[in-house]
Amino acid sequence: MTTCVVVKKNNEIAIASDSLVTFGDTRLSHAYEVNEKVFPVGESYVTLAGTAAHFPVMRKLLTGMGEECRLNNRDEVFETFSKVHEILKEKYFLNTKEDEDDPYESSQITALIANPNGIFGVYSYREVFSFDRFWGIGSGRNFALGAMYAVYDNEAYDARKIAEIGVQSGAEFDKSTSGPFRIFSFPMKE
Repeated sequence: MTTCVVVKKNNEIAIASDSLVTFGDTRLSHAYEVNEKVFPVGESYVTLAGTAAHFPVMRKLLTGMGEECRLNNRDEVFETFSKVHEILKEKYFLNTKEDEDDPYESSQITALIANPNGIFGVYSYREVFSFDRFWGIGSGRNFALGAMYAVYDNEAYDARKIAEIGVQSGAEFDKSTSGPFRIFSFPMKE
C-alpha cells in the first residue's frame, strides 16, 4: 500500500509520502514509473492510501472543482468530500459498499490534507479529523506513527524532518513502502 504522513510543529506544516505502487505481490518502483502520491490542490497538498485507481480520479476531481474545493478547516473539508462522494458515484461509478451493516455509503477514500491552515485526515464515511501534531495513513502508518512520536518533542527536529523520519520508518519495516520520498513543507498561517 503506502506510507503517508502529515506533521504540524512550531508553525510549520509538512506532508510526505513514499513512491511505491503495488499490485498484489508485484511492486512498481520509482525506477519503472514516477509515482507521485502527493498532489497540489490550490494551496493544499493531498495524499491518499488505497487503490492506485484513486490517484488519477481524485487529482482530476479535486483540481477540477475550482472554488467548490475548500480545504481550509474541518467543516470545509467535510463539505468538499461530501460533494466528492456524489461526483465519485455519478461520474466515476464508485462502488460504495464495504460491509452490509455500514451506517453510510463509503467513499472508499483515505486521505491526508496539509495546507497553511492545518493538517487533516479524511476517511471512508467522510469522517474528518483535524490533527494537532501528526498523523499517518497506509500500511506503514504504525511504524511512521511510532517513529514520529519518538522524535516529535525533540527541539532539533522540525516538521519536515519528522515527516521524513515517518516515511523512512515506514519504508524500513513495511514491505509495501519504498522511496524515494516526496516531502513538502511550508509555514502555517498566523
